[in-house]
Amino acid sequence: MMNYKKVDTTRISISELMQPSHSNFGGKIHGGYILNLMDQIAFACASKHSETYCVTASVDTVDFLNPIEIGELVTMKASINFVGRTSMVVGIRVESENIRTGEIKHCNSSYFTMVAKDDHGNSVEVPGLIINDKTEMIRFLKSIKRTQTKRSRKTEFEHVDFSHTDYLDELNKYRVKIELPDH
Repeated sequence: MMNYKKVDTTRISISELMQPSHSNFGGKIHGGYILNLMDQIAFACASKHSETYCVTASVDTVDFLNPIEIGELVTMKASINFVGRTSMVVGIRVESENIRTGEIKHCNSSYFTMVAKDDHGNSVEVPGLIINDKTEMIRFLKSIKRTQTKRSRKTEFEHVDFSHTDYLDELNKYRVKIELPDH
């Protein structure tokens, strides 16, 4: 009989005060630092759900919506949005808070696909997911749709008959000048 877990049992949140050492040359918090934190919380959330070591298989939709300032408190919230046989999609929301004014900004939402591994590096089955509210259901369904879209895109782009000439008319909308050699 398969084991199932509620989404609530593996939710994780972390908060960290942003230091000057985390900033880029523009004085904002470096996106790479935020990605590192996101990978850590995705690992923790997936490992908590699967009760084993997990690795990052892919990262979808990393859009930096608002800059994070030095001195702001960054909070990341993660939950399991979807489970496959050996993989899990961890949804992550990143918010920053100005601790003097209390203003909270949504800075990023992202989806990390994590795969559970045993001590020998083999993929292992993960527990199923118990969905018990509408938000969790929507997140699960959106994960399925993102996966289908990703597979469709991969099939189109990796197809042996993919030809740039099929897309040349689309380039008229873009700021690009095509100067291909004749051969």
